[in-house]
Amino acid sequence: MSQAIKKDDSAHDLLDVSSALDIVSKYAAQGREDRQIPKPVIEALKETGYFRSFLPKQYGGLELSPQEFFQASIDIASRDMGTAWATGIIAVHAYQLSLMNPKAAQEVYSAGPDTLICSSYNPAGAKVETVDGGFKLSGRWAWSSGSGHCSWALLGGLIFDQPDNIHYRTFLVPVADYAIEDTWNVMGLQATGSNDVVIEDGMFVPEYRTHHQMDGFNCKHFQDNDMYSIPWAQLFIRVVCTPAIGAAKHALKLFIENSTASSTDVTRLAGDPDVTRRVAEASNLIDETEAIMFRNFDRMMAHVNAGEEIPMADRVKYRYQASLVIERMMEAVDLLFDVAGGRSVFNGAPIQDIWHDVHIARAHVANSPISFARNLGAVHLGADSTYVFV
Repeated sequence: MSQAIKKDDSAHDLLDVSSALDIVSKYAAQGREDRQIPKPVIEALKETGYFRSFLPKQYGGLELSPQEFFQASIDIASRDMGTAWATGIIAVHAYQLSLMNPKAAQEVYSAGPDTLICSSYNPAGAKVETVDGGFKLSGRWAWSSGSGHCSWALLGGLIFDQPDNIHYRTFLVPVADYAIEDTWNVMGLQATGSNDVVIEDGMFVPEYRTHHQMDGFNCKHFQDNDMYSIPWAQLFIRVVCTPAIGAAKHALKLFIENSTASSTDVTRLAGDPDVTRRVAEASNLIDETEAIMFRNFDRMMAHVNAGEEIPMADRVKYRYQASLVIERMMEAVDLLFDVAGGRSVFNGAPIQDIWHDVHIARAHVANSPISFARNLGAVHLGADSTYVFV
């Protein structure tokens, strides 16, 4: 076991990514320039056990709690949001594999517990044909974060078995069956390397390497640990929003450091009521948003540890609250960036990079709160949830 994994007296695994944080900072600028996380960062995070957080112990994993994992994600994002975004997405896929036919995980992790998996769940560009023993899959999938470091991909597709039986599945495909096309030319989150995954010809995917959406909704899994009864959606949606909390913390730290170093009178801005208000509001937004996330996972863990289902009304509420994270962190960063001074407008200014990262994250469909607000309001008023990814 890596020395970065520590044990407490209860023999519960703890994740400590502190040894990798300076490396994340060191290579952050290079990651933006290369439009991909540099390999030394990936290797440093492997050493901490980060990618094994949700992997079942039978495959060499750690089976950590969501709280431990997302605290590490925030810590990484406090050095570089793009790194936390891509590596968090990669790491959470071990959780999804734990829900699938065990034969899939056995195949993937036969190469070792740090085998990395990318994804793109949007089925719009996929073509799926049902054949004996499985499916033939082809198409194009965008926004596959960290794909250049991975040897497997989870790809979304719709199956049209019958006109009245259309359903969504995720297909697990080895890197030999797909190509990565360099399309990621963007103004934020550059280091995520979220390029396109392309399958030109129909590649065979056996049934056991697929995950039915309704199995995720119904919390079906094959593990002894009750943690895997947390809905898959509640884990995935958090990896595409939680990094913004760490990024906003980073922006606040930079703002305070720059403010106290910008004048011979280090207390000058402390007497400016607009600046002090902005700092207070940004700090509070970060604190409230982080607290809600940990509270929600505390409650979900309490339910599953007691052998109880998580109430659907709570699942809907938690889904909506996750969709608000980016909006609130945009607000926090905007409060600071607006008064960050003339140096912040130049390319390469760290606080400007954070501004771009957080705003680009809002483009992800999971971070658009309108439909989730409507669903939560309707459930409060007695209707059934209209979403299954909750």
